[in-house]
Parts: sequence; C-alpha cells; structure tokens
Amino acid sequence: MAKLNHHELIQFILCIGAMLIAARLVGEFFRKFKMPLVVGELIAGVLLGPTLLGKYFPLISSYFYESHGNVGIALNGLTTISVIMLLFVAGMEVELSVIRQSGSVAFKTSLIGLIIPLALGFVTAYFMGQYLGHTNQSTLIPFSLFIGTAMAVSALPVIARTLMDLKLFRTRIGMIIIAAAMFDDLVGWILFSVVLGMMDQSGGGVDFVKTLGLTLLYAIGMLTAGRFLINKSLPWAEKNFSWPGGFLSISLGMAFLGAAFTEFAGIHAIFGAFIMGIAIGDSVHVTEKAREIVHQFVTNIFAPLFFISVGFKVDFLANLDIVMVTLVLFLAVFCKLLGAGLGALWGGLSTKEALAVGFGMNARGAMEIILATLALQAKLISEPLFVAIVIMAVLTSVMAGPMLQLLLKPDSVPLFSTLAGDSTPSQD
Repeated sequence: MAKLNHHELIQFILCIGAMLIAARLVGEFFRKFKMPLVVGELIAGVLLGPTLLGKYFPLISSYFYESHGNVGIALNGLTTISVIMLLFVAGMEVELSVIRQSGSVAFKTSLIGLIIPLALGFVTAYFMGQYLGHTNQSTLIPFSLFIGTAMAVSALPVIARTLMDLKLFRTRIGMIIIAAAMFDDLVGWILFSVVLGMMDQSGGGVDFVKTLGLTLLYAIGMLTAGRFLINKSLPWAEKNFSWPGGFLSISLGMAFLGAAFTEFAGIHAIFGAFIMGIAIGDSVHVTEKAREIVHQFVTNIFAPLFFISVGFKVDFLANLDIVMVTLVLFLAVFCKLLGAGLGALWGGLSTKEALAVGFGMNARGAMEIILATLALQAKLISEPLFVAIVIMAVLTSVMAGPMLQLLLKPDSVPLFSTLAGDSTPSQD
C-alpha cells in the first residue's frame, strides 16, 4: 500500500501547520476591518499560492500547494473531509421549525428569490455561455444549471453573522431573511448535487434515474423517520456516553456515513453531510454547548484548511477577467435583489424592507466558494469563471452589512422573538 515517505510526511505536516497559522493571522487582520474571517483565509491562500509566492518563490510555494504525488493526494483528501464537515455544520444551522413557522412572507420571498435567479442564471448561461468561458456544448445543460444554482443560493452562516452584528437577527425582517435563505440553500444544494450527478463525477456508473431515486429516498428518509429516530436516541446517548464530547464523535461519524451513501448513490458527498446536519441539528436534545463544540471544531480547524486551499487552485491575477467578473457580479446582485425583493413585496413588506431582504439574501460567502471549487474540480467551469465567482462571493458578503444598516434602523424593527426562540447562531 502506498504511503508518504519521510520527506513527504514532513512536507505534509509543515503544509498543514503553515496553512492554519497563515489563515488565522490574515483572517484576524481582515476581521479588524469588520470583514468575515473567510475573506482573510482566502487572501492567505492567494498569497501562498501560485498568484504571489508561487510567482516569485516557486520552490517555497510548492510546499504549500503541492498538487501532484502523494502529498497532493493527501492534501486533496484533507480538504474533501473539510468541505464535508463544513456542509454538515451548515446543515445544523437550518432550523426546519423556523421555515415552517415564518409564515407566507418568508415562503413567498424564498420561492420567488429562488425561481427568478435560477431562471435568469440558466438563460444567461445557456445563451451567453461564451462570455462565461464555456465552450463545451456537451455540458451546456449542466453548466447552465450550475450558473442558475450559483445565482440562487445564499450563505446562511454569513447572513446569520451579519444580522447578529446589526442586532437584526431576532427581528421580523431578520427571521424572514433567515427562513428564506434556509429554504433556498436546501433546494440549491439539491440542484447542485443533481448537476454533479449529471456530470457523472462519482465514477460508479450509476445511472441518473437511480441516482435521483436514491438521493430522494435518503433526503426524505433522513428528514422524516431519520430525524425522529435521532431525536429519540440522543437522550439515551447523552446518558450513556461522555457528553458533549460524545456528541462530537457521533454526529461527525453520522455525517461521514451520510456523505458516503450519497457519494455511492452518484451525488456528491457534501449533500449527504448537509442533510445529516439538518436531521441532527433539528433535534431538541442538541444543546447549545454541544452545537458550539462541533461548530468551533470545524470552523476553526477544518474550514481554514479548505478556504486557504481555494487560493491554491488557480493564479488569480493571470485568470482575472474584469469583464467576466463584472458580468457575474451584476448578474448575481440583480437576480437576488429582483427575486427576493419581489417575493418580499408580494408578502406585504414595504419597498425599503423588501430591498433590505434582497441585500440580506444576496450574501454568498462560503457556500458560493464551495460550489465554485467543486465545479472547478468537476471541470464544469473554467479557471477565469472560478476566479469571478470567488470575487463575487466575497464582494456580496462584504456589501450585505452596510446596505442592511443603510436601509434599516434596528431599533425601529418590531421583534419577532416567537420565531427566534432562545438559540444563538454561530459567531464565525
């Protein structure tokens, strides 16, 4: 069995240590300017990767973004595990009760905020794919579906953090944004998993109909009977296992089992982890302490490894296409503001409130970057489009806070605490 030799093991360990330290240092620097940690982690990857260090000190830089040989395989495996854990944590933040109880306003906002971006993104990619760097006609449908999905999803962790910072999380507007984003992300990840299934990235030869059937069976089963069984078994586990440490190992173990099943079915492993996160996180027996342990473990160790590795994928300067960046940014902002804004207006909100909802849901952040990374690995998108999507994700996340602050006065928005409960969203 192949294994890392002495030199490769040293390189792998040095790489992980340098990635974690660089991600934290640069992340904290950008946090001083009230930007999300993920922005600094991405910049750290750009600095250590082929864009800067690789251009002037290629031998040093190759230690950090080695993509060939055993070290490259090990790093790719580690970042794959990281993204599975990230989607599990994202799933735990989806509260089905909030979606159910948020009323018709959130439903209309999420519905129109999903349909319009999905449709406009698909049509744009289908008829203007050449402007987005797409030339392979055989993958035009999956490519167009991907662009539509990328326009439709939001970044739930970024949105929750932004609303908390502005003291809007437990307000009526805040809960509408959160509930709508939860629904859009759930549907968006299902669509993206189907896109990857169409690209047959599993390599298992599973046909599309069988893949879709197994995926639906897994999702429906986990969100109904699976969720019920988890909720009933957690008190027994808490009584018989060390807690909340036991919850960390059990929950992540189940996340990997779910990820393995969907990967086997022909849908990317991230979907299995995401659904498992929803099923476990929705249990009333998951305490805030247990939830926070999982969150801190993943977001402070594995998330930086993934996001810094994004900067290793391509040379951002060499693949920077200003026209493409402008098109992707305009399309993303226009689609989301139009869709979510019209949905909120249909739900009875004022024009200013509807615009605020649109900007709140426009934050793409980590979820968009994960989408782009997986699409690049699947050779569905080009490197310039990957760079454009990453830049769009960062800019839309940064603009969400100031625009919400400009459009809303936190003290004047009525509380909506009946939907918020006592839970507090993650801090990172």
